[in-house]
Amino acid sequence: MRSELRAVRTGGMPTVVDLTDECAEFVRAEADGLLHVFVPHATAGVAIIETGSGSEEDLLAQLDVLLPRDERWRHRHGSAGHGRDHVLPAFVPPHASVPVLEGRLQLGTWQRICLVDTNTDNPQRHVRLSFLAG
Repeated sequence: MRSELRAVRTGGMPTVVDLTDECAEFVRAEADGLLHVFVPHATAGVAIIETGSGSEEDLLAQLDVLLPRDERWRHRHGSAGHGRDHVLPAFVPPHASVPVLEGRLQLGTWQRICLVDTNTDNPQRHVRLSFLAG
């Protein structure tokens, strides 16, 4: 297995960062196998969604509805409402796996691999890309 840890700057605000091009480059020289994308953080996730059509903003807005940033959370360190960030990975898991054939990600036409980060306390994240040959 080949694996690399990459830094991603999120800017300290809720965001969806498209990682697809970086993932495609990571597997370009490979044959068949699986790309595994993992976020080693307790407050971020990985989603495969359409981007560029407003889906990123829709996802963040719905996460605000589902997981409001207020004082209801028992987990209370960090900024106000930060406890919700620790619940996020139950809804947006910290990992995704994508088939790779002949060095190409086998995503659907509009699918993109994205880091979802609602934690405003950490402006930089890491993503582990791992390729498991078939």
